Amino acid sequence: MPRVSVEAERKEQILSAACEVIAEIGFKSLRIADVAKRARTSTGTVHYYFDTKRDLMHAAFEWNFSRSVDRRRELLDAAEPPSVRLRRFIDSYLPSDDETITAWNVWAELWIEALHDPDLQELNEQVYGEWRRMVAAIVRDGQDAGEFREGDAVVFANALIGMVDGLSLQVLMGSRAMTVERMRAVCDQVLTQFLS
Repeated sequence: MPRVSVEAERKEQILSAACEVIAEIGFKSLRIADVAKRARTSTGTVHYYFDTKRDLMHAAFEWNFSRSVDRRRELLDAAEPPSVRLRRFIDSYLPSDDETITAWNVWAELWIEALHDPDLQELNEQVYGEWRRMVAAIVRDGQDAGEFREGDAVVFANALIGMVDGLSLQVLMGSRAMTVERMRAVCDQVLTQFLS
């Protein structure tokens, strides 16, 4: 197997560090020096890869999405019934571990910044298009297998994605009414209603 280049490894370190810093202090408060310190490198090295804070932010958001998909690839490709795959896929998005919580915090920052940035709005459109396709594909598989009710798979996917996003934000904000356990129960109940 070919060795990953030092440049690729360094860029990966910087993007990982950027996501950690964004998740901890938010994009508005992020400084290149914070990312460099977290990545154990210099600000000059960060600027070698990313000319501006905005360039770093865009790359970090894209990297966060790519990592989210990579972490779930096994779930998406599993040879399990679609209903099991969908439950496991949704469960993997519950903000219940450090890595997923960090990713959710980065998503929240993306949404805030995208309100005022057309390029990030386009990135969000691409990312959500991909999420819809992945979830809708599992739903279609389930409909073909007779596990899910008939209907528009994209509408079903949008409903699930919207539910998971909204509930996750409540959990991240420390809602006493919406804990991870309560979120899991709500998701399970909604998924059950879509079963044939």
